[in-house]
Amino acid sequence: MGAFGGFSFYPTKNLGALGDGGLIVCSDPTLHARLLALRQYGWDDQRISQSAGVNSRLDELQAAILRVKLRALDADNARRHARAAQYTARLASTGLILPTPPANGLHAYHLYVVQHANRDHLRAFLAERGIGTALHYPVPAHLQPGYREQVRVVGPLTHTERAAQTVLSLPLYPELSPDAVEQIADALHMWCATQPS
Repeated sequence: MGAFGGFSFYPTKNLGALGDGGLIVCSDPTLHARLLALRQYGWDDQRISQSAGVNSRLDELQAAILRVKLRALDADNARRHARAAQYTARLASTGLILPTPPANGLHAYHLYVVQHANRDHLRAFLAERGIGTALHYPVPAHLQPGYREQVRVVGPLTHTERAAQTVLSLPLYPELSPDAVEQIADALHMWCATQPS
């Protein structure tokens, strides 16, 4: 699908380590050699930094944990898909905007993200009932102070900015029980019933 592919092993990802970690795959031998150098101080075979690099290697302990967890990945993803399907079926009539799987691919369901214009009120309502939610990326990168000068934007990013104001991540993880999804869906139905059409 391209020259590079990146995978995050952040602890809450579908395949997560106990600490931070990641993986880059590469289909080009020349670029692959460059990546190997960049991940270790820019060193060549004689440990001379030919370019600026970083110390960014996956340590053996995290690799061992991931190797064991990889065996359960398909089963864990199947449970995520089952809970996501349950959410989708139960929430179809709420008026919430639900995640849409790609037409020619498979949704990873790392998160189950819904959208509503009154997101903050919904989040507070769920919190009052002991239901934790998350706001992933509440401020778009192009509006964050640390990136304003680095991100080049051509035209308005209306959809991005609107999404940052409306998205809400519901609980979703392999161990989430069907009963818990039902309770969350019931609370969402209760809140949505109070909202103007």
